[in-house]
Amino acid sequence: MITLGIDIGSLSTKSAILNDNSVVAYDVVYTGGDNRQSAETTFNNVLAKAGFTKKDIDVIVTTGYGRENVPFADKHVSEITCHAKGMHFLNPSIRTVLDIGGQDSKAIQIGEKGNVVNFMMNDKCAAGCGRFLDIIARALGVQLEELGGIHQTATSTARISSMCTVFAETEVVSLVAVGTPTPSIIKGVHESIATRAIALLKAVGIKEPLGMSGGVAKNIGIVSALQDLLNMKVEVTDYPQVTGAIGAAYIGQSA
Repeated sequence: MITLGIDIGSLSTKSAILNDNSVVAYDVVYTGGDNRQSAETTFNNVLAKAGFTKKDIDVIVTTGYGRENVPFADKHVSEITCHAKGMHFLNPSIRTVLDIGGQDSKAIQIGEKGNVVNFMMNDKCAAGCGRFLDIIARALGVQLEELGGIHQTATSTARISSMCTVFAETEVVSLVAVGTPTPSIIKGVHESIATRAIALLKAVGIKEPLGMSGGVAKNIGIVSALQDLLNMKVEVTDYPQVTGAIGAAYIGQSA
């Protein structure tokens, strides 16, 4: 059975195709101001990558903020459920999921079959999410993708006291002005994000193994900070950014 999942996030829209228990192809595009258009774009992209046409797809499932704005979808499912199922598909041993996306964070405790046991979501502020990191990277004059590697070279940690995006950016600029090394600032930012994420995880209840999904999971500095502060392994799959889309496609397998 061939199924396709689309996850429409605030910053990026992701898609994935499953053929039974295999990930055939995936795609990521910027959401922009038209989430219906971004869904159509990633849909066409992932079909081309897989060498399929729309007729080859048995079921299309959407998730995320704009999930009900896709007219060609067969089913709409919440992002909490899709991230739980996606993580279960990719690593069935995981019992707690931390998802840090572009504008929100989710902590999800899951059961043996990938069912949601408990969850908590921080969607009131973008602080500590992908958009926050993008702003910090711009303030430091580095590429977003470079943050994790630069973190690894830090020999000290700068203290970032504010988690408000605007105030934290001002604080970073002030640290740069007094000559604080960039790696130390980045490590401080990562540790402040990890501290915020851990509070969310503890509110839900951490059951090991702990897995991380979302685009921020590609940042080795964040993963390292979480592991150091929690004193436990944080598992990251091969497809962290498209976990939700994979979960949607996985749900389509039993539709």
